[in-house]
Amino acid sequence: MNKDILDNIQKKIIKEIIVVEGKDDISAVKAAVDAEVIEVNGFAVKKETTLKKIKVAYENKGIIILTDPDFAGDSIRKTLNTIFPNAKNAFISREEGTKGDDIGVENATPTAIIEALTKARYEVSDKKNTDNLFDTIILMEYGLVGCSNSSVLRAEVGKRLGIGYANAKQFLSRLNKYGIQMNEFLEAIPCS
Repeated sequence: MNKDILDNIQKKIIKEIIVVEGKDDISAVKAAVDAEVIEVNGFAVKKETTLKKIKVAYENKGIIILTDPDFAGDSIRKTLNTIFPNAKNAFISREEGTKGDDIGVENATPTAIIEALTKARYEVSDKKNTDNLFDTIILMEYGLVGCSNSSVLRAEVGKRLGIGYANAKQFLSRLNKYGIQMNEFLEAIPCS
């Protein structure tokens, strides 16, 4: 893939949420594309909180599964595909994911990751940052930032929405990128 095509793809925002195994995989994907990424933390994929977060992404935006090209990655992929049968799947080859004795998405080049996502037929989001439904003002209005108990409140709202706990910046990003609607958000705010 030539550099002009690579640069053009990197500027696009991928609509679906990409599901990977670990933190290093998140870094590799984010180096390649602009996308929201969920880490399943290996076989912890079966944890209720992880599955709930993936379910929200699956129902609102769709997901692309990108696991390591090894036995564990295949096992995690099979589990996710059983639970989320309409998920898209992106694959990197063992050669693309191998560095020394280590096999994983974190070893793949941005070009290999982009090619895998392209073959999975990702959708480009038509939303720019200025089109986001949620902003810092809304978070402040509902006490999710700027208050002594904001982190506790974000944890509760994140749990209710199925997007998990995050700092204020990441929480705002998840609200917008996971396709949370205002009525869902308002229903998740605890009554004072």
